[in-house]
Amino acid sequence: MKLKRLLALLMAFGMVAAACGGGDDDAGSDDGGSETTEAEAEEEAMEEDDDDGEVVVEEPDEPAAEIATDFGVTDDTIRVGLNADLSGPFAALVSEIVESQVVYWEMVNENGGIAGRMIEPVILDSGYATDKGIENYLEMAQESEDGVLMISENTGSPITAAIAEDAADDNMLVIPLSWASLWPAEENVAILEKQITYCAESMNGVSWLNDKVTADGNTPALAIISRPGEYGEDGHVGAELAAEALGIEVVYNGKGEVAGDDRTAVISQLVSSGANMVWTTLTPGELADIFGNAVSQGFEADWSGNGPSFSYPALLPTDLAPAFDQYYWQSGYALPWNQGDSEGMSELVSEMTARRPDAVLSDQYVTGWMEGIMVETLLRQAAANGDMTRAGMVQAAQEVAIDFKGLSPNQSYNGAYNDIIVRESYIYDVDATAFDLQPLSAGAGSSGMIVETGPFVSDVLASYEFDGPCI
Repeated sequence: MKLKRLLALLMAFGMVAAACGGGDDDAGSDDGGSETTEAEAEEEAMEEDDDDGEVVVEEPDEPAAEIATDFGVTDDTIRVGLNADLSGPFAALVSEIVESQVVYWEMVNENGGIAGRMIEPVILDSGYATDKGIENYLEMAQESEDGVLMISENTGSPITAAIAEDAADDNMLVIPLSWASLWPAEENVAILEKQITYCAESMNGVSWLNDKVTADGNTPALAIISRPGEYGEDGHVGAELAAEALGIEVVYNGKGEVAGDDRTAVISQLVSSGANMVWTTLTPGELADIFGNAVSQGFEADWSGNGPSFSYPALLPTDLAPAFDQYYWQSGYALPWNQGDSEGMSELVSEMTARRPDAVLSDQYVTGWMEGIMVETLLRQAAANGDMTRAGMVQAAQEVAIDFKGLSPNQSYNGAYNDIIVRESYIYDVDATAFDLQPLSAGAGSSGMIVETGPFVSDVLASYEFDGPCI
């Protein structure tokens, strides 16, 4: 039964589920890719490569004189939806993503908009509850000018999974705040993931840890620790694939074992495992508990994990900051705030500072800016095609490569799974001494996430042939 009919029945009988609650581990997570009870933490293409391996991005032609429209578009307005967690466990980070995207549209509108139309962000709060996220989707998907043309921010894997089938039926493009390897699959043609998947990220990250440990003259011994659900399983499988390819002994395989509040057994098995490298797919609260207790018991290893495992605003102000500085390297998807010499970063820093001088610096602004770049690219291609209907937007997504202007690796969506997934990721040095969250107007400060390497592709991932999602 389709989601819309099911929801209608549920509402008719008063059975729509109550919003999910968040526990202590929810605070400060760097991802919106899972339920608070399932994956609290949860962001190459059909590329045309030149001889140097650079992605060639074709600029769309000038907009056609006549543009076909249907829903969410008027003669002077384009409505773009954000189905965002603004009151649930990921509200702190998602609010920063939303704010930077709003600033992006302010910039675009002040420069004439797109095809003579101003962009109107339509922001609805999901509270990270799946039923509310579905309700928001149905409101945005209505077939009238009161609907939206596409959804530029959809917080979380559970809500994305719940609406994916209807999004395809409705020709509603959706950009998820989730990096599950499910989204590049052919059946999810309306879901436009950005950046590397959790699975592929783990393959890069474990490979990097392996190189570090062997460079220090040690024989790698790996512990993999994850939580249940899409996020945990996806990241864990990628770590296993890398270990198998590299011949690394997995001395502790804690797949899906971090569930609930009692992690005593996990910590005990980790400490006694003999591991000298640890890969985690956890929430920041879970990581703090396991990492902190292991280190306090004298356990020494090089740690890293999928991006959502670590949260600088939650973990670097704590007593664990020196230990994270010493033992932890964070995997990531894009340049942190005000790092790198790129057109995209210069534009982001300049516009955010000018328009939101009192806002505190955040790496999350990069994500919101990238979502804006994605939508603008699609809108300009649709305008050039003379078709800004929802179906026209789906077609446009098959015709463009997204140029993130140096913020993150470019990508596109037309091709087989193995061809379109992003394979580049980053490793950040966690520098507690650099951590200093200043207002943007100060022109100083840092998240403490310092690029160690990247964007890079490990040999394991470069040669790996995907025939579909890892889970």
